[in-house]
This record gives sequence, structure tokens and C-alpha cells, in this order.
Amino acid sequence: MQEKSDVELLREYTAGANEAAFREIVTRHADLVYASALRQVSSPELARDIAQTVFSHLVRKAPALGKTLADNASLVGWLYRTTRYEANTQMRDNRRRQARERQAMENFDSNSETATEWERIAPMLDEAMADLSDEDRDALLLRFFKNHDFRAIGVTLGVSDDAAQKRVSRALERLRAEFNRRGVTTTAVALATAVSANAVAVGPAGLATTLSTAALAGTTIAINTTATVTKAIVMTTLQKTLIAATVVAAVGTGINEARQASTLRSQVQTLQQQRAPIAEQIQQLTKDRDDAKHQLAASRDENERLNRNTAELLRLRGQVGVLRQAEQENARLKAERDNLAKRLQQASGTTQAGMPLDVISFKGNSIFTEAELARILISRVGETLDQQKLDTDVLEISKLYRGAGYPAIQVLAVEKPEESSGRTTVTFVVKETPPK
Repeated sequence: MQEKSDVELLREYTAGANEAAFREIVTRHADLVYASALRQVSSPELARDIAQTVFSHLVRKAPALGKTLADNASLVGWLYRTTRYEANTQMRDNRRRQARERQAMENFDSNSETATEWERIAPMLDEAMADLSDEDRDALLLRFFKNHDFRAIGVTLGVSDDAAQKRVSRALERLRAEFNRRGVTTTAVALATAVSANAVAVGPAGLATTLSTAALAGTTIAINTTATVTKAIVMTTLQKTLIAATVVAAVGTGINEARQASTLRSQVQTLQQQRAPIAEQIQQLTKDRDDAKHQLAASRDENERLNRNTAELLRLRGQVGVLRQAEQENARLKAERDNLAKRLQQASGTTQAGMPLDVISFKGNSIFTEAELARILISRVGETLDQQKLDTDVLEISKLYRGAGYPAIQVLAVEKPEESSGRTTVTFVVKETPPK
């Protein structure tokens, strides 16, 4: 079953005085309101009072908020802004006391050399958050204060998961810029880590129950320093003495809390120092993993290249075999031609050497025309027959065919002398063997 949104619960409370619905809202957000107040007033008691005031305001504002907010909207932004307002009001009345407590804290913490990331940003966090737009503030509150995933943020804000992620990233960068403007240099990653881990502290046990009960009963606890001072004027000497004793006890409690905070801070620093070597080991392991990935990718590329080279080598070997067969066949044909020429010479008792070349013709050619073949010949009609030129012509025709993809081409120059005229006809016989 899908969880109801804050606005749906608020409407249920407004419509039928459903106290269970209001208690669910308080349970969801009590820790966030309390932690935000505690960061600003530095007092658990005052933070509890501010949280009580905020939820009492929510009871009064419930009808108007239920009408103006969307169905899937979250109250986290409104609660955060109201907490900020109430804390500022309280801080104006207690600034002098807080200054004394901070001075006492600094005296007890004089041995600490550097502050943690959270200690650097915590005093300015709510001030920087207040300077952001409502859109950016709500996105950061849902992501880092309530630890919602991007899907839940998208549903609350009415946008897609990707749009919610981009909105959170932009808001985080603007928050980092606000800290830089205040002289606190940090990174987006460090800021996100510190806020997510420390921004919302677990409130005292039973806080949500106490707040919802008091708010529903209409009880609003507000501290008014001016009224307190006015009443103190008419107090008796005994009452003033009792109040002075109470103030001394409160200061002592503050000092004790300061000591405890200093001790806890030292423990946190020790843990962070212990965590540093582990972080370095994680970084080294990450680097080793990335290097191994790169080496594996390079090995795969090399393996693919070798496979391609092997296939190319096999193809070339096949072509070499075909060329060797063609060479052997040409040698055989040349030998047959020489034998035929010798027999013709013996039969005619004459020799064609020195006889004029009368006709050059071609037979068996289909890939190239006679004009294309004649263009590459060095033998010419009317010139004296020259056997070396004929051999060269045979090689040139063979080379032309091999370049066109016919490695098994066979070419033979056949001489036919005419004793009556003293002239010779040469026919180049071409055997075009199709490539395999």
C-alpha cells in the first residue's frame, strides 16, 4: 500500500479531526524540526520548545495549507522555514547568553587544532539554507535531511526521477556557493556527506508524542525574554535569589555540556583519523580495479586484432598458392610455346627472327577490349619480330589481369609466319580463369 503524502494526512486531520493523521505527520518530521532548531539555538530545551511552537503553528495553519498545497506535496519545506523563523526570534532574545556559552566552549576546546567539516559548516548551515529559493531548499531537505531517494523526491515535487536528481545537484552547488560567499570553502561531495550524516539528529525519546499531544491540545510554549524581565522587577528578594541560583545551575550545566561536547568532538576526530587510512586503501583498490579493467580492455582489443590478422594471413596464403599455380602454368605454357616454335622452325627450315610483324591479334579476351590490351604492348606492327618483346608483352597482359582480380590468368603468344610474303602474324591467346 502506498504511503499517504503529508498533505493528504493534513487534510484528513482538518476534515475529521483525525488525530492519528496529525501524529503521523509529527512522527515523520519531528527529528528534522528538532535538529534544525538545535543547530541554531544550541540548547536541547529551547530546541524542544521551538519544535513545540512549530507544530502548534501547523495545527492553526492546517486548513489553509491543505487547500493551497498539491496532493503529493511535502510539509518539510514549510516546517523548515517556520523552524528557522522561530529560532531567529529565540536567538534575538538569547544572543548574549549564547555568546557566553560559545566563549566557554572555546576555552574548553582550545587544544583542538582543526574543526571537522560538519563543525565548519553547521553554524552557517541554516543561514545559507535560508538564502536559497524555496525550490532548492525543498529539494535539499528531502534529499539530505529526510534521506529520500530521487524517485520519492520526484513524486513529491511533481517531476521525473532525472529532473529531481538534476534539481538536487543544482541546489547543492548553490548551497556550496553560499558557504564560499561566507568564507567557508568546501566541495559538493564533502558538503553532501556532512549534511546527510549530521543534519538530522535523533530527538529525545517520546518527542513526537509530546509535540503532537501538546499541539493538538492547543498548548503553545513560547519563551519571551522581555516578559520575563518585566516580571523579575516585581519579584521579592527571595525569588530573585532563587532565580540567581537557577541561573548559576544553568551555567554549570552549560559548562558540563561544553566539556562533554569537547570530549565527543575529540572522539570524532580520532575516528576520522582512523578512517583516513581506510579511505586511502579504498581509493587504491578502486585505482587497481580501474587499471585491471583497462588492461582487460586492451587485451581484448589486441586479441581481436590478432584474430583479424590471422584471417588476413590465411587469405594471403590462399592468394599466394593461386599465384604459384598460375606461375607454374605460365612456365608450362611458355615451354610448350618454345617447343612449338622450335618444331615450326624445323618444319619450315626458316626462322621468324628478323621477319617483319604484320598482324597482332587477340583471342579469348572478354574482360578487356583489344584496344585496351594493344595499348600496353611494346611490340608494334611493321617492326621486326622480337621474341624478348613478345615475352614482355605476355607478362604485361598477365599483370593487367592480376590487377583486375584474375590471379590465375594464362596468356600465350602464338606466332604464325607466312613464307610467301615473309611476314608473321602474332596472336595473344588469353585464358581468363575466374577468381575463386
